[in-house]
Amino acid sequence: MEELTSLADLLDLQAVDLEIDRLLHERESLPELASYKETHNRLQASTHRMEELQAQLRDTNLAIDKTNGELEIVEAKVSREQMRLYAGGLSARDADYMRREVEMLTRKKGEMEEEVLELMERGEAHEVELESSKADVARLTEIKADLEASITEAWKAIDARLAGKEERKANIVPLIAGDLVELYEELRKAKGGVGVGRLADGVCGGCHLRITAAEELDVMESDPPRCIHCRRILVV
Repeated sequence: MEELTSLADLLDLQAVDLEIDRLLHERESLPELASYKETHNRLQASTHRMEELQAQLRDTNLAIDKTNGELEIVEAKVSREQMRLYAGGLSARDADYMRREVEMLTRKKGEMEEEVLELMERGEAHEVELESSKADVARLTEIKADLEASITEAWKAIDARLAGKEERKANIVPLIAGDLVELYEELRKAKGGVGVGRLADGVCGGCHLRITAAEELDVMESDPPRCIHCRRILVV
């Protein structure tokens, strides 16, 4: 009687373990987890792009400041040389040299002004993209936070159910012989989580293969009874 009771308790243990396995699988396969991972990766990429744009805008602004500074120097020199040229008193040779110098500086001034304009246009483009990138980062950060809260809440509910099942398991295990529990756990690892099955109408509840009447007699002589096909523990 004690052995039969122990085997019956083993079926109860199997039911609890399967429920624990199901809850663990549910915990690890929440739909929100895939969304969270995708959002996290997108957020990382968006943050990286935002940082790149910030660096580019910073470099462009520095280049604008540098070019503007150089432009001011050239403008001052053009103005100074023009004043000397218009003031007169220069030899023909010096005046010709001065005119060429003014022309060269004027061309350089025009080139630098174009460069400043190009840099400003580039900076404006960076600013527009940066604002869009910042908005994207803020949006993804909010989505990630919402998903994290949803996952935490779901895990909390699942963990509460798991705790109840673990408590139930802790109450069942002492009712079963230690060596039987050990065999059961070994079989569970090897048989996809199912280490025991009920033998009903000549069919193993583990592998669902039929056992003849003669084979059943042999099964019942073993301690504990085990399926001749899958070697799981059998409970009649």
